This record gives sequence, structure tokens and C-alpha cells, in this order.
Amino acid sequence: MKPRHASVSGERAQLTLFPSLGGDLAPRDSQDLMAWPFFSLAKRRRVTPIDFRMGATWISVEAVPEHGMATIWDADVLIWAASQIVAARDAGKPTSRLMAGTPHEILTFTGRGTGKDHYDRLKAALDRLQSTTVATSIRQQHQRRRHRFSWINEWQERLDGDGRPLGIELILPDWFYAGVVDRTFVLTIDRAYFDLTGGLERWLYRIVRKHGGHQEAGWSFDVAHLHLKSGVLSPLKQFAFELRAIVRRQPLPGYVLTIERALGRERLTFVPIPVDPLDAAMRRLGAALVDNRP
Repeated sequence: MKPRHASVSGERAQLTLFPSLGGDLAPRDSQDLMAWPFFSLAKRRRVTPIDFRMGATWISVEAVPEHGMATIWDADVLIWAASQIVAARDAGKPTSRLMAGTPHEILTFTGRGTGKDHYDRLKAALDRLQSTTVATSIRQQHQRRRHRFSWINEWQERLDGDGRPLGIELILPDWFYAGVVDRTFVLTIDRAYFDLTGGLERWLYRIVRKHGGHQEAGWSFDVAHLHLKSGVLSPLKQFAFELRAIVRRQPLPGYVLTIERALGRERLTFVPIPVDPLDAAMRRLGAALVDNRP
């Protein structure tokens, strides 16, 4: 299956174009994407599917060999899209699954460089997002009902006469768009998230932010449970080793991590770092943050 980035579909013709707002928007993330294993956490190409089952929730993620599975770094594009939609919605402006933006805007928002190599990596990320297919029971009325989609239905780039990029248009899947439009399913994240370089620590921040929020008492997870939810291919022993290394480094913005051992099992505990009230007030005034805490 090849990416459909050059096509103009009937679906596109039925949608109203939503131009990005630009500006220094607060980053927002989808809670569903934060809580479940939807992306590869490896920098090396992954083609092995994710087949996740936990209670009534199931997720299947499949990749094509040509591009590999969409990664947690590729998901930054979806964070950009969610942030644009939420900001427009809060400002009373119309939104759409058909979005337009510039590579420079997306790269700057996600803390990337803006040179040609970064633009090429962005295009590769868009190809992986488009060619990765997901099927899930999440947000379906019946757990046996199957909702299948790609993270991007299609995308295309606009070029000037000299072949220089003018912008990108993309169509988001209804499953993702509906979750973002519903205020309940979106959380504000720390912009320092984009500085995290490891796939596991990025995933860990998202799940900590989703489940721990700003609860003073924090939260904890059994390490074996975390291993299952991560969707990684490495064995539990390797996963636990990498987790302990992250705890030693303490890289997650806004949280302190500890490992507790009891009855031969390990648990990861995380608590929020207290925020200075004045600093929090300034952040709210400067970024107009809207935080839907769990």
C-alpha cells in the first residue's frame, strides 16, 4: 500500500478547509493516544503488528514494510493537529478534519529544526501516519464492533514553481477528530515533552500525565502491567531495566518517579512536582491554557 499524498479524493471535496491558527499554542494531546499502545516506541523501523487485548479493550496496529509503523515521534503531528483544533474551538472558530499548515509551523511547534533534512523527515512521518492502519474497540458502543482507520486519511503538499514547499494539507480520521472535538478526551501537556528523545520516556510521560494528572498523591503502576500497555517487542526484563534507567535520570517534566519493590514485584510510582502558584497564573495568562484533568 502506497501513501495517497498526491490524491484529491471525494472525501476532501466534501470537507471545508481548516487553516491552522499558527502562533504559540499550548500543546494538547488525545487521552486515548496517551493511554493505549498505538505507536512504535523504537527508532528502528517496526513492521511487527501491535496486537493488544485488555478486558473489553482491544487494539490492532499494522504497518507496511515500505514505511514501517508510525512512531511516537510521528505522533507529534497529531499533537499539533489536536492543539490547532482545540484552540480554534475555544476561540469559537470552525474546524474540520481537512487541515492546512506549513512544514515550518509544524516543525517549530514540535521543537524540530527547519532545514531540508527535517522537512524530509516530516514527509516520512506523514507517510507512516497515512500507511499505518489501526483497528480498535475504543469508543465503540459494542466491543466487537471494529473501527478501522489510518492516522491520516491522505495528505498532499503544495509547491511553488521552483519546487519549494508552500504548505501541507491533510485529512484526519473521524475517530481521532471526534475525540479531540470532545473536550473530555484532551489534555494539555508540557511543551518540554518535545525535548524527550527516548521513545519509552515519551510514552511514559504521556501515560503518567493521563493517569497521574495533577493529583497530589500521584499514581502507581505494576511494571509488568506497564510493559503490556507499552506494546514494545522487548521482554519484560529488558523493559524493567530501561525503566529503572529512566527513574535514575528523572527526565519527565513535572513528575518525580520512583520504583517500589514488594512481594517480588516492582511498581512505578509517580507524583507531580508542586507548581509555584504565580508561575501557574502567568502560564494561564500567557498561553490561555485549558486543562481537562482526569
